[in-house]
Amino acid sequence: MDYVLAIKSPINSQAATLAFQMAEALLAKGHQIRQVFFFQEGVNHGNALVSPASDEINLVEHWQNLAKSHRLSLHLCIAAAQRRGVVDEKTSANKTANLAEGFVLAGLGEFSQAVLTAERLLTF
Repeated sequence: MDYVLAIKSPINSQAATLAFQMAEALLAKGHQIRQVFFFQEGVNHGNALVSPASDEINLVEHWQNLAKSHRLSLHLCIAAAQRRGVVDEKTSANKTANLAEGFVLAGLGEFSQAVLTAERLLTF
């Protein structure tokens, strides 16, 4: 089955951890994830400057590793990301980027296309 995951929860929340665990479980069961789309407060999952305490899970790294091993698309809503200061070199006013490796800035059009072709949409 094909899924799209939409994550709006802050990076340090229980819902964010659940979203990652769900992604792992879906992939372990042989399902496809067409796209992981981060919006609202969820865009901080793609912030390279996030530095959790040593006893906390680093979800940025976890998403990056999962994306590499399963060829996942990790998309951040460009409007929400810019409002919250998560930018790449193209969208930064001073050409300083903090977009984490493996994440891309995307519009709602790309998200809509992924949802149209997926069988299920899960929102966290």
